[in-house]
Amino acid sequence: QVQLVESGGGLVQAGGSLRLSCAASGRTFSSYAMGWFRQAPGKEREFVASISWSGESTYYADSAKGRFTISRDNAKNTVYLQMNSLKPEDTAVYYCAGRVFGSYKYWGQGTQVTVSS
Repeated sequence: QVQLVESGGGLVQAGGSLRLSCAASGRTFSSYAMGWFRQAPGKEREFVASISWSGESTYYADSAKGRFTISRDNAKNTVYLQMNSLKPEDTAVYYCAGRVFGSYKYWGQGTQVTVSS
C-alpha cells in the first residue's frame, strides 16, 4: 500500500509561483510513475503532468507546458510540481497519484491552489 500526502498549496497572486510536494510512503515509490492532476470547482479532474519512475520522461498538459515542471527525488520518496507564471484559471485542488500497470491507483488527499487576479 502506498500513501501520498501533498503539500505546498496556498494563495498566490497571478504571475506568482508555488512548488507542490507529494511525499510517498512505501519502499516501492521509485518503481511507480507519478502524476499530478487538478480539479477546479464544477469541473472534472484533469491531467497536469506525469513523470516516469526514473525521472527521465515527463509529460505535460498543454495548459502546463512552459510554466510547470514535474520532478522527483526517489531518495526522498517525493515528487514535485514547480508552478510558475500562475494564472487565475490554475485555481484548483491539486492531487498527486501513483501509476501501477498503466492506471493511477494511489491518490493523495489534494492541496488547494488559489490564484488571485
